[in-house]
Amino acid sequence: MTQMQTIEIGLVLYSGAQQASVLGLTDLFCIANRIAASLHEQAEPLLRVTHWQQAAGEPPVRVFESDTDSSSLLSALIVPPTLAEPVELSSTSVLADWLRQQHADGAVLGSVCAGAFLLAATGLMANRRMTTHWTYAELLQQRFPDVQVDVDQLIIDDGDVITAGGLMSWTDLGLRLVDRLLGSTVMIDTARMLLVDPPGREQRYYSVFAPRLTHGDAAILKVQHWLQATQARDITLATLSEQAGLGERTFLRRFQKATGMTSTEYCQRLRVGRARELLQFGNLPIERVAWEVGYSDPGAFRKIFTRILGLSPSEYRHRFSVNRFSANVDSD
Repeated sequence: MTQMQTIEIGLVLYSGAQQASVLGLTDLFCIANRIAASLHEQAEPLLRVTHWQQAAGEPPVRVFESDTDSSSLLSALIVPPTLAEPVELSSTSVLADWLRQQHADGAVLGSVCAGAFLLAATGLMANRRMTTHWTYAELLQQRFPDVQVDVDQLIIDDGDVITAGGLMSWTDLGLRLVDRLLGSTVMIDTARMLLVDPPGREQRYYSVFAPRLTHGDAAILKVQHWLQATQARDITLATLSEQAGLGERTFLRRFQKATGMTSTEYCQRLRVGRARELLQFGNLPIERVAWEVGYSDPGAFRKIFTRILGLSPSEYRHRFSVNRFSANVDSD
């Protein structure tokens, strides 16, 4: 049987990198390697995992190799998350330059959670989509305004760059790379061995709407507080602009500038957030939930809920309800 070339996946051990994800990814790839080797009846490893660490002012060097006898080509580099604040990295730093060079040499770059900040610092994500943990979305956008931040997605695979959102989404990124490098059979067997879901989940299932409140526009902030207090029951343009003390056109322009979204989208997200609580902690029928959050048309409510969260109301209840054993009465 033809011997397949060893594929190297590197993990970047920057200061503050979460060790659990580094070791977890190392284990995941080693498990995938054993599964692939048995399927291909190959003694030599198909995957080689390396850890790369930077000394002061120097490019990163290998400090760990899962197999020291294999010759391999660096096919992918992953920047893991951190439990500290996201790292501030200059685009002219040695690490940023090294990541750019590895990318230029053909390595796929990946990031998990706050690792996105190091990846964005390379400049490679300008005018491109990437994700991070939803609590870091605004900070990432502020530091890198030319990046298209999309935290609705748990993982964004853009070919030469893969970014994953949540702190534990290293499993999704790892399985995505296994799927790409070793095939779907190995990926599914690896996921089964680890008892984790194959890629396909979305971060918006879990994220909580966190409106922007630090924009400095007092009139818009007043409306935001009023909407929160009234659970966005009345969202007509006339009412909102009256609350702000502004003309309708001025209100629309300033609201979007301050919050980053239209007033309609903002109110929809507030209502869907309230609906999630009712679905998760109560047993009201879907039609009643729709009414409670301000929708007289249950069909319109289902459509908006599904567009924002990627799950229908009944699917969300089935997955997240604390009373799942008695929450099987609804269907979409």
